[in-house]
Amino acid sequence: MFSLQTIFGKGDKFYGLLEQSAEAAHESAKALHALVTQADHAPVMAAFAATRAREKSLAAQISEELVNTFVTALDREDIEALNSALYKIPKSVEKFAERYEIVAVRLAGVDFGQRALVLERSTEVVAEMIGELRRGLRIDPVKKLQDRLQALESEGDRMLLAPYRTLYVEGNDAMKAMLAKDLFELIEKAIDKCRDVGNIVYSIVLKNS
Repeated sequence: MFSLQTIFGKGDKFYGLLEQSAEAAHESAKALHALVTQADHAPVMAAFAATRAREKSLAAQISEELVNTFVTALDREDIEALNSALYKIPKSVEKFAERYEIVAVRLAGVDFGQRALVLERSTEVVAEMIGELRRGLRIDPVKKLQDRLQALESEGDRMLLAPYRTLYVEGNDAMKAMLAKDLFELIEKAIDKCRDVGNIVYSIVLKNS
């Protein structure tokens, strides 16, 4: 005799998949920080490739499981939204890595490390928020994590202005300024994607509280 769990599928499998996806996003952010602070880029680029492949596989697995599972621990549209938002974090990081690897020589003296660290911390908070989903959708810890995420985003916004002032006003290399601006904005975009994940998690908790 089959149990309902056997017939409909194990709904909480998505917790584990989403947690793995969040961890992959965190690993990609750690690799980005290493990329802009270490001289030897070869092993870091290999880490990017491995993390990106893992994230793509997880995203595809989550989409496939949504088709094959009748009962889910969370609403399907919420799982789909989280899957899409988490996928976009390492995607933005990968774009940064590809462009940075090409133009790094032209950007000597430009500090990307501090902003990369803000992104790394943001993905760490995202991973904690995703982990909270299986712990009973508690609003208080999720709200504290959401506040931390918003504070990190604000810090990233403030940090974005200082290099522009140096590059545009005090510098005389227009191409360097343009290249740096493009890369700074990619880090900012990745941080914004972290905020998007946080907003989705918070809305899920509010909806189910």
